[in-house]
Amino acid sequence: MEKKQYKKVVLAYSGGLDTSIIIAWLKENYGCEVIAVAGDVGQGDELEGLEEKALATGASKYYCADCKEEFVNDFIFPAIKANAIYENKYLLGTSLARPIIAKKLVEIAKAEGADAICHGCTGKGNDQVRFELTIKAFAPELDIIAPWRVWELKSREDEIEYAEARNIPLKINRETNYSKDKNLWHLSHEGLDLENPANEPLYDKILELGVTPEKAPDTPTYITITFEKGIPVALNGEKLTGIEMIEALNKIGGANGIGIADMVENRLVGMKSRGVYETPGGTILYKAHADLEEITLDKETQHFKQQVALKLADILYNGQWYTPLTKALLAFVDETQKSVNGDVKLKLYKGNIIGAGMTSPDTLYSEQTASFGEDEDYNQMDSQGFINLFGLPIKVKALLDQQERNKGMRLWRYGLVDLKKKSMKMSMHLIHQFHLMQECINMILWVALLMHQCYVNRGLLMKRV
Repeated sequence: MEKKQYKKVVLAYSGGLDTSIIIAWLKENYGCEVIAVAGDVGQGDELEGLEEKALATGASKYYCADCKEEFVNDFIFPAIKANAIYENKYLLGTSLARPIIAKKLVEIAKAEGADAICHGCTGKGNDQVRFELTIKAFAPELDIIAPWRVWELKSREDEIEYAEARNIPLKINRETNYSKDKNLWHLSHEGLDLENPANEPLYDKILELGVTPEKAPDTPTYITITFEKGIPVALNGEKLTGIEMIEALNKIGGANGIGIADMVENRLVGMKSRGVYETPGGTILYKAHADLEEITLDKETQHFKQQVALKLADILYNGQWYTPLTKALLAFVDETQKSVNGDVKLKLYKGNIIGAGMTSPDTLYSEQTASFGEDEDYNQMDSQGFINLFGLPIKVKALLDQQERNKGMRLWRYGLVDLKKKSMKMSMHLIHQFHLMQECINMILWVALLMHQCYVNRGLLMKRV
């Protein structure tokens, strides 16, 4: 089948191994113009030199789209407010960043008149889904090129050889070829020795955002985070932007060994994968926010919200940001956050986050009501009526069970009496039958005796004759 041709392709460009060789591969296979687009979601120095590298390896143009503020406000903060955590460990670092990058790719593709968008995601991973679902949501008319599904390269080693043959500069080598993803929110590590779950991660070699708990200070660090409608707005009394808040907490949390997660997760595509995630600031914010909800949300809302958090974590992990369900669930979350205001004090110590007190103008906690001492708000005798009503179903069930047991006992006793009567009747019958048999035997014996006597008498008579 003849390969489709493209005039202009927008490439999601990171400067990593995959995208470093894709520019050359696209030009070799499609003869198209390639526009490299990097989405700045807080990679820091990883973005340095990307323009020069992209243009040197064949790109006609390079864009660096600043996505940091939108990334924080429209993706990270909603996830915090929802308490969305994937499989109890993963704070969705990569999942949160992919949709905003894909959205920027679409905007630039439309502005440049491109006829396709290309990404370097592996066919075994989740990111291909996250990118493409967003592209379909904003530009269903554009084609999507995924080289990993069609090219002859089968491994990262093949990619390195491809790059070396074409003199494409790489920041990695064969010995340090961890697959990484870094943004403002987190840093992930996959591959090499981590692919065997039996291996303990070489944390001193891997960690970049912080230290291990063993190397953290021997004295605790206290911090206070202020929330307004579920959003962190101040650290230790100082107002900060979302970006500043995360950057500051990354430094504090990293220094105290916070936010290291070693996890084997269930990928969307059906396999399990192992990775090490660093999310120091995010781990602190999730903990502080969840603590504040304990005193600001009523029981039913809090418990139902926990169910919503599980569902949201799943669909956000799957890249389903731009769907009616996500929109509806986030609207519910926003409604619950109107009362999530106040200060949360935390103690950070060697990888642990320990609550150290919290206050809220919207607290539902009443010290007087909850006190074990004397109070005027609560009549303890009221609990009797509450327990009677609350326990009514239990009581009714127990009474019915008791009736069934009593009925069974009565039936058993009746059966026992009936059995006794039948036994006595049968016994009398047997005795009567025994007496009849005994009489028959006596009669047989008497007849036998009589016959014997007749036989004897007959013998005597014949002798006389």
